[in-house]
Amino acid sequence: MKFGVVVFPGSNCDEDIVHTLQNILGQEVQKLWHKETDLKGSDFVVIPGGFSYGDYLRSGAIARFSPIMDSVIAHANKGGYVMGICNGFQILCEAGLLPGALLHNNTRKFICKNTFITPQSHTCMISSNLEFGRGYQIPIAHGEGNYYANEGTIKSLNDNDQVIFRYCQEDGQITESVNPNGSVQNIAGVCNIGKNVFGMMPHPERAADYLLNNTDGKELFEGALELIKA
Repeated sequence: MKFGVVVFPGSNCDEDIVHTLQNILGQEVQKLWHKETDLKGSDFVVIPGGFSYGDYLRSGAIARFSPIMDSVIAHANKGGYVMGICNGFQILCEAGLLPGALLHNNTRKFICKNTFITPQSHTCMISSNLEFGRGYQIPIAHGEGNYYANEGTIKSLNDNDQVIFRYCQEDGQITESVNPNGSVQNIAGVCNIGKNVFGMMPHPERAADYLLNNTDGKELFEGALELIKA
């Protein structure tokens, strides 16, 4: 499995995901500069967190038009794996690869803290190998993480098992009181109808190293890799 990590001006989590995939999980990783169009044989493309183009205009709105995105969209449309984390999730929504949009947090403040999320989708490879009903501690760091979609889209996401994670309490219970940003139905991540494009606001790559005293995020990546190799 070869991973490609897209780097935009303003990306700041690219090294985090490269470290996790390459040094912790032992995968082959290639960085992809946003002005390139060649995915360099990547099987799985990751769009990392950060502030692409300074988040000017709207988070992800400018990055969506970088040359590399035409190739990412083509890769996804052919069934290739694509994952967006935080700013990457915003970019995938702007590119139309994922439904919905990420709005300003309902607090109108940037939030950087640990949260708990619980897996929801039994058919998405990012979550299906995890323990359902458990709360996984995964940090967030965003100002526009408030997931929104209209009522019809939310119904479709639920009906098609496309909600990957929801914010929850430490014990896995989903309550509005622990919703950090106002996301509709506590949604923390979704996938496309084909289950090959994934987006989530929390940062699993920041919870994947025993030196950080948290490897909950590592379990997420390990579970996905097991399914890919199966």
